[in-house]
Amino acid sequence: MMMNKPLKILAIGVLILSIGLFVLSIVLRFGGFYINTTPSLPVGLYRIVDEPVLKGAYVAFCPPQSDVFEWAVARGYINAGNCPGGTGQLLKRVHAVAGDTVLIDETGITVNGQWLLNSTPLSTDTFGTVLPQHHFNAALGESEYLLLSDLNPHSFDARYFGVINHAQIVHVVRPVITFNLQEE
Repeated sequence: MMMNKPLKILAIGVLILSIGLFVLSIVLRFGGFYINTTPSLPVGLYRIVDEPVLKGAYVAFCPPQSDVFEWAVARGYINAGNCPGGTGQLLKRVHAVAGDTVLIDETGITVNGQWLLNSTPLSTDTFGTVLPQHHFNAALGESEYLLLSDLNPHSFDARYFGVINHAQIVHVVRPVITFNLQEE
């Protein structure tokens, strides 16, 4: 079946645009930038900065090699990528650092007794698949961080995989320009 001329032009345009965006994302990454298109953080452009990992910072991290992350890739919650174990890097916000007392249970996450917004874990995803439920109750050690999204109650974050070791953190990133795509 032959495509009519306007559809063919549109298809070629979409292909060129897709390739251009792919190349742009690679150039930006080598230039020290991330483009975030996921709802875990505000959508936009982030710059890699040479700063310590502090509470409130945004970080890019490679998930540790574990069954829960292999499962998350298989389910499409996170992309495959160049991190050890074959996962892509994730961007999250740091909500607790060494010395903070963290409780993760079926009601959500508290840090030093304060409940965190959007931290109640879901029991199933939108397709009805049971989600892993992580439980934790301790003060974080020197190299441990609690990473999650306070924007998206559906984010795959500490509610499901627990705390992350400093060795997994690749960069601290700061927003350059972001867009609020949340429905009001």
